[in-house]
Amino acid sequence: MAQPRHVIIAGAGIAGLTAALALARAGIRVTVYEQAEKLEETGAGVQLSPNGSRVLIALGLRERLASVAVAPPAIRVMSGGSAREVVRIPLGDEVERRFGAPYWSIHRGDLQAALVDAVLNERDITLELGVRIEDFAAHGRGVSILGKRRTQVLDERGIALIGADGIWSNVASRLRRLPPPTFRHRTAWRALVPVDAVPAEFRQPLVHLWLGQDAHLVHYPVKSGSLINIVGIVHDEWNETGWSAAGDRAEILRHFARWSWSEKARALIAIPDRWLKWALYDRKDPFRGAKDPVTLIGDAAHPMMPFLAQGASMAIEDAVVVADMLAKYLDDPADALRAYEGARWHRTARAQQFSRRQDRIYGRSGPEGFVRNMAMRAMGGERLRARYDWLYSWRPPQRYETIPA
Repeated sequence: MAQPRHVIIAGAGIAGLTAALALARAGIRVTVYEQAEKLEETGAGVQLSPNGSRVLIALGLRERLASVAVAPPAIRVMSGGSAREVVRIPLGDEVERRFGAPYWSIHRGDLQAALVDAVLNERDITLELGVRIEDFAAHGRGVSILGKRRTQVLDERGIALIGADGIWSNVASRLRRLPPPTFRHRTAWRALVPVDAVPAEFRQPLVHLWLGQDAHLVHYPVKSGSLINIVGIVHDEWNETGWSAAGDRAEILRHFARWSWSEKARALIAIPDRWLKWALYDRKDPFRGAKDPVTLIGDAAHPMMPFLAQGASMAIEDAVVVADMLAKYLDDPADALRAYEGARWHRTARAQQFSRRQDRIYGRSGPEGFVRNMAMRAMGGERLRARYDWLYSWRPPQRYETIPA
């Protein structure tokens, strides 16, 4: 029979590990299954806005994360064609005063390492690596999962299953209630370079956002400011799945053509010897749920375009809400998961829509791009940042709220 107060999580990324911590803090036992045999420092930079960082702080990770993160004082919006500053959107101390939590840029590997260490120090969490959840079945006492570790078959039972296994979620595919993610004709390229490798102008601890012809460029510091994370997003028809395909520097430079992009931007793109790329997919609407004690969180539930920089923070929000609902309605896990989905649907749908809208705004060029830049300059940084108040002001359920309102 299902072990009492035991939840199974598929995936040991940001969503799954945060959910495990949140559930354990609510007195619920958790087993996390991760198909990778080793948790390595993968990925590149992540922007954590106050709605995400306040949850991690409430879970006791402030000191650990602050030691490796950067708190950028502003987003510096740049014209891709002229290399002139359009506007600065204030972050830093002002954001923390306004919303009660910091805006951080951090390496994904540092964030995952902090979460893993916290998980390993929780007696109510078991982390199993090298296990892929192949299937599951709901029954009157909860849910049973079938997993595989190489040739070994594993059978585990719990009161609920949470799929935190990313955009190509195996749990989601077994639910058969979601359309496949949609390719958005964009490719993102990423690279990391030492801070000393970039021109002095771009060593400031700012988020730089360049808007230009058929592409945009973002770079910001990670690893306590020792590295710069560079991301270029371009229109493209390359649509392989995964997020670690090797990319050629000459190819990305072709997307940032001389006739439309400033030499300052192109010089930044020319610095990295090694680029990785991934095709961008999303889904029109978030996951709405089923009748069983099974749900999805993070990218498995609501993959979104990166133009709002909310993928990580939305996953972190999901994690504490699903944990809170299970703690409140432990006697009926299926209803608890439906309550979680209802609580999250409109917010995550709005984030998806807002991100697609940002894509359209960023993608303007020629006369439309000029008008966009003039409008942003006229609005000013304070008013532009106020457009994100609905995101940054979010508060977690009370049991995870340790920051004064």
